[in-house]
Formats: sequence, structure tokens, C-alpha cells
Amino acid sequence: MKRKVSYTWKLREVMAAHDMFTTTALVPLLRDRGIELSASQVHRLVSGTPERLSLQVMAALCDIFACTPADLVTTTAVNAGVRKTASDDAPAPPTAATKLRPRPARILPDA
Repeated sequence: MKRKVSYTWKLREVMAAHDMFTTTALVPLLRDRGIELSASQVHRLVSGTPERLSLQVMAALCDIFACTPADLVTTTAVNAGVRKTASDDAPAPPTAATKLRPRPARILPDA
């Protein structure tokens, strides 16, 4: 059975829990830890859900907020519906298109 995996990015909630409500306040804290991100990059990091994130940035965020990666990211996994294939189904009932097919030719031996 296939599983659908998703995640929730909670940096904004972690920042709010630490009384940090502006993204610009995060820029110097990241710079102190060797992470050079522009204000617009930090804004996207806080306001959106990143598809990729370096472990250095994750480690810096965990150090800044004294938290673990599990505090920043919540994962969920649910069973995904499996699509049926033609081999799983019973044979389809004859339709008008199948009735129009010619019969195969029979080759008879010479007499």
C-alpha cells in the first residue's frame, strides 16, 4: 500500500512563541551563526513552506530558538488510495466497439 507523506512548517509559530514577530529580526541572528540570507529570503523562509532547506540553516534555527527540528517541522503520513489497473478489474462487458472488430482469418491447408 502506498503512503502519502506531507509536512507542516512551523517557523512562524516558533518565532511567535519567542516573542519575535518580524522577519527582519531573524536576519542578524542567522548572520551571527554564519548564515548569510537576504531579508527577502528570510521572509520567504518564515512566511512560506520551504521545499528544500540546508541542514546548516535548520541547525542555526534550532540554536536560535533552543528547539529541535521536530519543533519546526511536523510530518504526517496517511495511506493513499491505490488506483486500480486493468488487470485488477473483471473483464469489461462487450461494447459496440468490440462487436465491430473483424473475425480473425483462418488459414486452411492446401487440399
